[in-house]
Amino acid sequence: MPSIITHAAVPLALWCAADRGRIPPRLLAAGVIASMLPDADVLAFALHIPYADAFGHRGASHSLLFACVLAMVAALLHSFGRGRPWSAPHSSGSRRPWSAGLCQPTLASTVQAAVFVFICAASHPLLDALTSGGLGVALAWPWSEHRFFAPWRPIRVSPFAPQFFSARGLATLLSELRWVWLPLAGAVVAWKLIQPAPAAPRDPS
Repeated sequence: MPSIITHAAVPLALWCAADRGRIPPRLLAAGVIASMLPDADVLAFALHIPYADAFGHRGASHSLLFACVLAMVAALLHSFGRGRPWSAPHSSGSRRPWSAGLCQPTLASTVQAAVFVFICAASHPLLDALTSGGLGVALAWPWSEHRFFAPWRPIRVSPFAPQFFSARGLATLLSELRWVWLPLAGAVVAWKLIQPAPAAPRDPS
């Protein structure tokens, strides 16, 4: 697996690429948690659950179904956490699906919050599938317990906590910098450069 810190790179990149205020801090925090949460299955080692078991490391919690469950939880919390489940369109007829959703969630804002959390959660097993060691990820659980790896695996697999602060841990971080952080940063910069400039406000006079 990439280190737990690097799994946060995807939600952070999406936040940087989005328009200012479109992904509020609370939703960003949910995305970061969702991107890291699948690795809570390392508790399986303490419980003596075999690595290759469906509930072992990189098992059920690394499935697309698990990402869907997190997305549905996010949608429910987004809809009902502020009182009113849905809100009427903005008085001007426009919608502000992310920022306005904090006070009066709309259907659009709820769906987009769920999609954001799903992407963040699903990015975890997809990054793990790009690593050079361990078992693959159970993307299709519970329909299949097959462990998937990507055809190309450039990211060095991260050691577990006792060995992380070592030469191997440093090599892992450098690998993640090269293959995750820098490509995502480049993609964000490129996305910003191709976006049209905001229209200048008209002079009311």
